[in-house]
Formats: sequence, structure tokens, C-alpha cells
Amino acid sequence: MRYLPLTDTDRGAMLSVIGASSVDDLFVDVPEAARLSGPIAGLPNHASELAVERHMTALARKNTVAGEVPFFLGCGAYRHHVPASVDHMIQRGEFLTAYTPYQPEIAQGTLQMLFEFQTQVARLLGTDVANASMYDGSTACWEAIGMARRITKRGKAILSSGLHPHYVSVAKTMAKYTGDALETSAPTLTAETDIDALIAAIDGDTSCVVVQYPDILGRIADLTPLADACHANKALLIAVVTEPVALGAIRSPGEMDADIVVGEGQSLGVGLQFGGPYVGLFGCKDKYVRQMPGRLCGETVDADGKRGFVLTLSTREQHIRREKATSNICTNSGLCALAFSIHMTLLGEKGLRDLAGLNHALAVHAAERLAQVPGVSLVNDAFFNEFTVTLPVEARPVVRTLAERGVLAGVSLGRLYPGEDALANGLVIAVTETTTAEDIETLATALQEVLA
Repeated sequence: MRYLPLTDTDRGAMLSVIGASSVDDLFVDVPEAARLSGPIAGLPNHASELAVERHMTALARKNTVAGEVPFFLGCGAYRHHVPASVDHMIQRGEFLTAYTPYQPEIAQGTLQMLFEFQTQVARLLGTDVANASMYDGSTACWEAIGMARRITKRGKAILSSGLHPHYVSVAKTMAKYTGDALETSAPTLTAETDIDALIAAIDGDTSCVVVQYPDILGRIADLTPLADACHANKALLIAVVTEPVALGAIRSPGEMDADIVVGEGQSLGVGLQFGGPYVGLFGCKDKYVRQMPGRLCGETVDADGKRGFVLTLSTREQHIRREKATSNICTNSGLCALAFSIHMTLLGEKGLRDLAGLNHALAVHAAERLAQVPGVSLVNDAFFNEFTVTLPVEARPVVRTLAERGVLAGVSLGRLYPGEDALANGLVIAVTETTTAEDIETLATALQEVLA
């Protein structure tokens, strides 16, 4: 039986309440070119299961598998080794089918895992508290901006030029509906970050300054002066971390007095898997906890004095006072949060530091080797496992040529910033523990041949 709960009269009444003349009015923000006017061309109306399986398998074979070629892609999504035990644990029935603890009294295992996840994230980010995860890093970034608006009662956010452009795009999309003013700009191919410019831009209308650490070019800055400047103007500092492994080697943003720290947790426990699902990290100072979006799990004791776990804060639109909810986060990437937590547990503090050290050492080797290629110049004078080089020609065609040779050389800035001619020759290269010395030599040799 088809599930059609609404009649035409029901739909008409709903449209009337929200002031829409038809269902099509709800899709006006979707560009006309992206809307379907009929069946998808070339797609059959039906096919047998066997035929679909063969067709999808043939399509999958056209993909380049990250683990089978020299791989230097990064910019917010990183290839790290995920221990087999992570996948084994998350596939246990009690975890794999768990959704979200609407009835916490019978979801003690899920709540305990999320409590431990929060503890790990808070220690990693250097914050007093952390929530039970977000959708991903980009939406966590926007939620932090919204949180700053509620706290400061101001509506202007200054976004660093080093903030990932996809994160900027998400923030712009949401700001259209909240009225927040976002000040943004593209980065420059220099070793210096824009910290001084950000400090100069802060004024009495600023709710927050958002800075990525390390930034989109891989540069690392001391955030302490920026935090001081924000606080002197009663604004908040939001730090964004897209590579959490870096925090095994460099100071956490919380240590530098950032008010809110958000990030993408994909590097730990979660594979690349075509862009998602990922897991957003969110931590803040204790005094702002009641404005933090999402959910917070806490520890308590039951009537018999036994240890137990509860939802301490859950200020979502599905619960009471929905019009005053801090966000519309309806769930969380619970399985990805579990994978993150298992991987972190397996590593431990020493393991994370060792992993970070290995990443950095390999990145230094790669940077030194690529700097020997004629025409290649290194932008960064400080980095973790990701750095930027400039080529004597536009980077995008070079990347495509190297991909045809079986080398995924990095992310061209022309792809991230189309139309920014000053960035067209920039190439961001990421190196992790999965990169070998042979991979680095292959990249350097192939790059030299293409540039010759």
C-alpha cells in the first residue's frame, strides 16, 4: 500500500498557513537549472536487480581508489589508517542500529559512549565542555556563529580568509535567513596568516571572529592575540579545526582562549567515503554551555546509587520551548561519533601524539622534496601535515594530468576559488601516515615531468 497520509484538502490548508500558493513555491531557492522537469535522461524506468548490480559495478570500477595510488588530497577530508577493530566494533548490533537516545533510561550504552566521546573531544579541543556531536564540520561552524549571535546580541561575523570556502558557503547560505552579516575574503599566497587584519576589523558590532587552525593553506598561527582582541571588544573567538590529528602536535585552540572550538572529526575512525556522513565536533567554555546547540550527555547516579547516564541538556526544536531552541539539530552522526571515539581510545594520548609526529615528519619530507622541483615554490614556513606550493603554471590542468598518470597530487586552489586568478597556481598538498617515501618520490618525479 502506498503511504499517502495527506489529501489535496490537507495540503491546501498547510500551504495556506505558510503563505505558499503551491508546493513548487517551496523550491524557489533551488536554481531552475537544477530542477527536474521530467524523468532523468538515459535512466531506464525499470531494470532487473542483476542488471542494476552489473551496471553499478561497472560505474564503481571507473573510480580511482584512494589506497591504490599515491594520494595527496586534503583540504578538510583526509586519508588516515583506520584500524580494522573500529569497523568491527561499530558493526555490533547494539551500535549499528542505535539511532538517538529519545528514551535515555533504556539507552545507557549509547549515552555512555557519547559521554566518553564528549570527554575526548573536550580534551582534544581544549574546551571545558563538548556536545554529543554535530552533522559535520561546516554545519558546526555555522552553529557556532549562530551561538555567538545569541550570546553577544550582535549580528556581524568576521570570517578569516583562511577559512575553508565550503564552510564559508554554508555560513552564507544560513545567514540569508538569520540576517547575520558575514565579512569574508579570499586568502593570499603568503606565509603570513591574516591575524593582524582580523584584529583590525573587530569593532563594536562584531559578534565573533572565525578562524581556521591550521588554515586552508595549512598555515598555523598563534591565536592568543586574536582572542585578546576579541574579548577586549566583547566578541567571541571561534576556531575551526578540520584536521583533528594536528592537535596531537600543536596547541589546542582552547589553550589559546578560544571561546568556541568546532571541527570535522572525519580523520579519526571515519573513511573518506565520498564526502560523508562525517562527524562535527563542538566544544566551548563552560559559561556558554546553555547556548550550545545539539545535546549534552551527563553522568549521575540512580535511586540505588549506581552510576548512570542522562541527557543533561537537549535544547532542540523537537523538545520543550521549541521556538527558543538553540538549533534544529534533530539527530547526530552517532555511528561516526562512535567510530571516532573507538579510534581515539585505541590510540590514547601517546598514540595520538606519535601519529601526529609521523604525519608531520612525512609532510616535511614531502615539502623538502617538492621544493627541489624546478618552478615549484613552498608557501608555508610552518605547517602540520598539509602545505601549499605554487607552480609556474595554473594548477588545475596539472592536477588533471597527474591524475591521468595515477597520481592524486592535491587540491588546486583554482578549484576551491574559481575566478580568483591570484590563486590559480596554488596547490594544497596533504601528507598522512598512509603516504610512503615512494609516493612522495613518484609525485615529485611526475610533477617535474609535467612542468618540464
